[in-house]
Amino acid sequence: MTGQTAATAAPAWRRVVAQALFEARLVLRNGEQLLVTLVLPALLLVGLARTSVVALDTQGATRVDFVTPGILALAVMSTAFTSQAIATSFDRRNGVLRLLATTPLGRRGLLAGKVVAVLAVEVVQVVVLGTVALALGWRPDVAGLGPALLALLLGTAAFTSLALLVAGVLRPEAVLAVANLLLVLLTVAGGAIVPALQLPGPLGDLARLLPSAALGEALRAALLDGTVATGPLLVLGAWTAVLAWGAARLFRWS
Repeated sequence: MTGQTAATAAPAWRRVVAQALFEARLVLRNGEQLLVTLVLPALLLVGLARTSVVALDTQGATRVDFVTPGILALAVMSTAFTSQAIATSFDRRNGVLRLLATTPLGRRGLLAGKVVAVLAVEVVQVVVLGTVALALGWRPDVAGLGPALLALLLGTAAFTSLALLVAGVLRPEAVLAVANLLLVLLTVAGGAIVPALQLPGPLGDLARLLPSAALGEALRAALLDGTVATGPLLVLGAWTAVLAWGAARLFRWS
């Protein structure tokens, strides 16, 4: 029976794509997930670009040019971390992960499908938020599109690894609270939207070490100045390595 199943199963890449599309559709059809991944970032983008309620040193750039990279960083965090952590934790509790791991998809295919699903949702986010920003007058440095893509990919890797670590260790109810709380803290004081250098005292020193600040800084350097922020990218790479190692060692499938 096992040999027959393996012989009739679809190719590995097709199984991964099918799983990724399934998970991406779940996110995009869920009203609560859409609120976190698209609606709130878009509202925050408009609010920060059009009002001065939050004081920002834009270093000579327009407000929309300055805040858009941070909003894109927030979009990555909301999808790669918060949404993925919550979904994975409840799948683990309900036995979905254990069941899918025994199918031809396998554990590696399941994890690959989750990563591809995150990237697919992020493409939608970048298109939607980029369109809103362009309508508000955003003019990114074209030379920085490559470095920005690199920053987005590294940020996705770091925050997806964090999501799997949290989801594979904590109970779903705890993951729900921790994931949402961390998203708020990283957004407000994690250096993603407001640069770490503009945060007060020790908070700014701490924020510079966080993946949220590194992602925000790398995107600002790329889209504002067209440059590669080597330091922040190295920070993201280090966080990815540590979190991926932790997830691989500590993740529990049931």
